[in-house]
Amino acid sequence: MYTPPKTMLHAVRGDITRLKIDVIVNAANTSLLGGGGVDGAIHRAAGPELLAECRALGGCATGESKITHGYLLPARFVIHTVGPVWHGGSHNEDDLLASCYRNSLQLALSHQLQSIAFPAISCGVYGFPLKRAVAIAVKEVRAFLASEPGEAFREIVFCCFDEQALIAYEIETRQFGESPDA
Repeated sequence: MYTPPKTMLHAVRGDITRLKIDVIVNAANTSLLGGGGVDGAIHRAAGPELLAECRALGGCATGESKITHGYLLPARFVIHTVGPVWHGGSHNEDDLLASCYRNSLQLALSHQLQSIAFPAISCGVYGFPLKRAVAIAVKEVRAFLASEPGEAFREIVFCCFDEQALIAYEIETRQFGESPDA
C-alpha cells in the first residue's frame, strides 16, 4: 500500500525574503501598503511593483489573507495576512491569529502552491506573546494538514528572525512528533 510522504514541517532561522519557496506569508498591516518589521522587509525586497499591486487590493481585515506576486523576491507569491494586535488576550486575539494561518493555508492551496513559509505573525510590534502565538501557529497548521485529503503541501516553514523564536517553534513542532530539522 502506497503512503504519500508527510509534509515537511520545520523551523529555520533566517530572512524570509531570501527563501526560495512558492509563497511567503507577510505579517501585514490592514492597509497592505508596507510598514515595519517583516512587512517592510518584504516590500523593500520585492520592489515597487508589490506596493502597486497591494494598492489595488483595497486593504485587508485582521485575520484575513490576500495574495500577490513576489516580484523581485525568490518566492513566486506573497500572502499578506493581518495578525491581531495583542490587548491582553480578551479581544479575540487567539481566534484572529488562528484565522491568519487557516486563511493563508487555504489561499495557498487554492493557488496550488506546494511550499509556504510563515513568519511569527503578530509577535513583533503587535506584541502577541511568542509562546502562545507559536502554539496557535503549529496547532492550526497541523489541523489544516489533517483536514486535507492527500498531501496539501510539500513543505511548510516557520521562518524565525531570532534564536528565541526558533527554539519556541522547535519545541512546539517536537510536541507534534515533527523533527526540527526534518
